[in-house]
Amino acid sequence: MLAIFHKAFAHPPQELNSPSSNYKQKPKHPQETLQQFLSVHPGNTFSMTFGESAVLAYVKPDHTNNNYQQRLFTGFDDIYCLFLGSLNNLCSQIKQYGLSKNTNEAMFVIEAYRTLRDRGPYPADQVIKDLDGSFAFVVYDSKTGTVFTALGSDGGVKLYWGIASDGSVVISDDLEVIKAGCAKSFAPFPKGCMFHSEGGLMSFEHPMNKIKAMPRVDSEGAMCGANFKVDTYSRVNSIPRRGSETNWTTQWDNHC
Repeated sequence: MLAIFHKAFAHPPQELNSPSSNYKQKPKHPQETLQQFLSVHPGNTFSMTFGESAVLAYVKPDHTNNNYQQRLFTGFDDIYCLFLGSLNNLCSQIKQYGLSKNTNEAMFVIEAYRTLRDRGPYPADQVIKDLDGSFAFVVYDSKTGTVFTALGSDGGVKLYWGIASDGSVVISDDLEVIKAGCAKSFAPFPKGCMFHSEGGLMSFEHPMNKIKAMPRVDSEGAMCGANFKVDTYSRVNSIPRRGSETNWTTQWDNHC
């Protein structure tokens, strides 16, 4: 899957930008990255463009591949979800949210996001922590211009993110596409973490701890975008309680 968001709608950690700005390999324009992604899987990809704001693309399922990993792309109520992997407890989550038995993982994530956005009773980290399985997803709310991404903690699914030449944020499970499109300004998306375009990067496994950036040096000795991990010695300063009346999209940092 591939998601590209204009810098005005997503605000990733500054450390994701590589200090090797004069390195011979330069980040590409987002359109070039999209074209490369589509060319790698000719005739088997689907993409949507939202003006200058965002691009979403994914590779259609190939059930003949022995290494097949479920890929879903769903849109509802101007909210779009790219989902990779699977949830072991999807049935129980469907029952909890009162959804149809035919609901797939992407549809469920959209519903969970809508619940959080529209006065959900639980903080976002708790909702994502309740998901059991190997998964990665990207949600784009085209009404609000909101980006929401998460990666499971078991390492079963890989996800990467980086910065394009115009400052756009690029997210994909295709490492080669990320490397070519973002040059040195890329990093693995941290396991057990979620990213919100307004609230930034945080751990849903350890929401009380801050995320720290660890500088990376590649095999050629060039500085790259940082790795991100939970800082077990650094705590979030204050975590006020929140009630069901709180709007999640404006109160990302309020956790129970």
